[in-house]
Amino acid sequence: MSDGFAGTVTSSSENELLRAFVDMADTLVDEYDVADLLHRLAKYCVTLLGSSSAGLLLADQRGGLEVAASSHESSRMLELLQLQTEQGPCLDAYHSGEPVRVDDLAAAASRWPLFAPEAVRAGFRSVQALPLRLRKQVIGTLNLFGHGTSPLPASALSVARALADIATIGILQERAIRRGELLTEQLQHALNSRVVIEQAKGVLAHAGGIEMEVAFDRLRAYSRRRNARLSEVAESVARGEIRPEQVLDDKGKA
Repeated sequence: MSDGFAGTVTSSSENELLRAFVDMADTLVDEYDVADLLHRLAKYCVTLLGSSSAGLLLADQRGGLEVAASSHESSRMLELLQLQTEQGPCLDAYHSGEPVRVDDLAAAASRWPLFAPEAVRAGFRSVQALPLRLRKQVIGTLNLFGHGTSPLPASALSVARALADIATIGILQERAIRRGELLTEQLQHALNSRVVIEQAKGVLAHAGGIEMEVAFDRLRAYSRRRNARLSEVAESVARGEIRPEQVLDDKGKA
């Protein structure tokens, strides 16, 4: 670990930074591992930018925050502490959507009385929390901890933000793909159910000598009285598992 936020981005490190960006971008392929992407980001913040330790909080689909990655166990424990106590710079950055910089955690005890003293006891003196944000959507935070009170240089902070942006775009893209796949699956299921329902209506209409609309009403009433899914009952009728007369002769109110 470094003694603080001492890292700078110089010409001698440009090739390493370029490789880091290429490495991050290369992970954004089909079915990539989000956890691996975030652990790479945390690693680069330490090895290339001079952060003593780095961690990431990520919002789940319900909006709750979870620890997604950390470079060291110490930063992971601090992230967990913030979630448990519901206070800390990382949570503030997430809720505000703006970066939070603390040069002296010892002086921040009044702001975060449960978090700040524990962070100092863990050996950290400073922190910079960057929101993982695309326009107005915030999905988490990148949190950079330092053993000293020296702030992360502007050049290194810009690189950290750029790496965080890559991760943010990748995560949002992956979530959009999953939502699209789920929607496609739901639509296909609806179409398949419609076909089965039409088949069941035909069976009932033929067996009872009734109109298709009446057959559908009987099928729906039968399903409701049994608190069963319409598509499942229709499939049973189409397969012959439920006899037409069971549906047609069923008495009661829908």
